[in-house]
Amino acid sequence: MRKILLIITGSVAAYKSLDLIRLLKKSDYEVTPLMTKASKEFITPLLVSSISGQDVYQDLFSLDEESKMGHINLSRENDLILISPASADIISKMKNGIGDDLASTVLLASNKPIMVVPAMNEKMWLNKQTQENIKNLRENGVQILEPKTDILACGEYGIGKMMQVEEIFANVENFFDNKTLLKGKNIIITAGATYEAIDPVRFIGNYSSGKQGIAIAENLSLKGANVTLIASNISENINLNNNNIIRVKNADEMLKSVEKHLHKTDIFISCAAVADFKPKNYSNTKLKKGENSLDKIELIENIDILKTIGNSKERPKIVIGFAAESDDLIKNAQKKLKEKNCDLIIANNINNGEVFGSNYNEIAILDKDGKIENHQKTSKNQVANILIDRLIELI
Repeated sequence: MRKILLIITGSVAAYKSLDLIRLLKKSDYEVTPLMTKASKEFITPLLVSSISGQDVYQDLFSLDEESKMGHINLSRENDLILISPASADIISKMKNGIGDDLASTVLLASNKPIMVVPAMNEKMWLNKQTQENIKNLRENGVQILEPKTDILACGEYGIGKMMQVEEIFANVENFFDNKTLLKGKNIIITAGATYEAIDPVRFIGNYSSGKQGIAIAENLSLKGANVTLIASNISENINLNNNNIIRVKNADEMLKSVEKHLHKTDIFISCAAVADFKPKNYSNTKLKKGENSLDKIELIENIDILKTIGNSKERPKIVIGFAAESDDLIKNAQKKLKEKNCDLIIANNINNGEVFGSNYNEIAILDKDGKIENHQKTSKNQVANILIDRLIELI
């Protein structure tokens, strides 16, 4: 059973949610309705309950609902959260992390995909703050079904009319179809920075946060893939089951973890920033200044995980690598593509280190046929979806 949490907010278009519920139920969706206080000024909970066949959730402080941790369960037990219609108010709350009623608290606690169907006056939609809020939500993976231009409920003509119910339904169907695009595919992703220990205190490493790898892993999981994320020194939140995350510290641990799962892997994505060098010898005691300690640190080249896997006898069918460069981006990426036997290389300019820890990336995708696909600065979540589209083409 495909489960949807339908959040109805305070918009004149609230009545259209009734037709949407009917359409979804005809296609065997289980629809759990949640109404904000303002939405009840347009339609009644009794009517929504009658059409959906489900109790309507309304109050954050309901003893019966919250004794069962309703705001948590609602955000966990459904496959998709659909906000239709979505007011400017709920959009603002989502962007700013406000949880002052049941709807906003559920959204704040959610670990599921969210689809937003805005409906409002044109001036509200085009308001600079609303547009910034929409941009932020998109960058964080929220799907926005943009309003249409027509005569609005207030009598004005402009953009702001809620998307037609049939179109919303088509987008919901497409979402669930996408959930099976990579079903059965076993994918390993490495992410984060390796730390190569010098002594108990110091290490050689880099500034990688792992954000790009996390975004790829999470979005692949939404497409139905069996994802194993090998996370190296990542402090960022990872929205995956803990059983799908392997924590490592250095390149040797990372390679060992990759090779352990390689026999059942269809796709390998090397997104981690692996340190190029490591100390030849580890000191069990802290190296002290003034004791020729620098002379004791001899560096050697680290293992090249991408090259090792790309040329392995157990090489997965598809191997994708990342190339972070400061000079000659395309030239160096083309070299890596060939030497490491990759199907795709994602090249990104480190831009004087600004890319590390940022929510944005600017990439070029190179393939074996010599095709170069450039993408301007965009969110790492959107980069993840661009990469997944190319991956699906390869499959």
